[in-house]
Amino acid sequence: MARPKYLTPEDHERIRAAVAEAELLSSGEIVTMLTDRSDGYTDVALAWSAFVAFLALSALAIAPDFYMGLYDALIADWGHEWSPGMILSLALGVATIKFAGMTLLQLWQPLKFFLIPAPIRTTRVHGQATRAFRMSAERRTTGRTGILIYISMREHRVEILADEAIASKVEPGTWADAIAAMLGELREGRTADAMIAGVAKVGAILSLHVPRLPDDVNELPDGTIEL
Repeated sequence: MARPKYLTPEDHERIRAAVAEAELLSSGEIVTMLTDRSDGYTDVALAWSAFVAFLALSALAIAPDFYMGLYDALIADWGHEWSPGMILSLALGVATIKFAGMTLLQLWQPLKFFLIPAPIRTTRVHGQATRAFRMSAERRTTGRTGILIYISMREHRVEILADEAIASKVEPGTWADAIAAMLGELREGRTADAMIAGVAKVGAILSLHVPRLPDDVNELPDGTIEL
């Protein structure tokens, strides 16, 4: 399945310009990244399908006459006797239909993500953001001043991760205002504006803690990575 694109070429240029402007104020190197989702959540989808199948089996155990009557009506055979083997086949059929049906329902992405518990979404986004940070910003600058701004659209999550020179001077909670500003724009559907707002907030914070040095050079690309 092709992932949607949230940014136009003009959006990419606006964000690149915002990063370049923010980096004039400090030694920080800002990396921006946006992804449709941070995980496929196949395990969660299968767990829901299994749960629905279990509920169906429980209903069969509690009220078997309903399912047996439905089976009799469908095959138009009112006179047969239910053997243990037939009951087992009925149970397997009901479980399979419910499992497959729930799996198909979750192909509709809004439902799939609605059913993912918030703590799981938060954990998966943080894990993917951490991996992205290690590949794109961590230890990528001479002064260890890289910082990643990461947006995961489907999960409605934003992560800001900083390299050692920044993390040692800035408490993690300091980024809360930047994240709040970004989430406000995202709720209004303004993805590019969200990233630009985050870049501006982060740049202002970096200017206070890692001011620009006379010999500072641009070590990381200013463009947004859209996955």
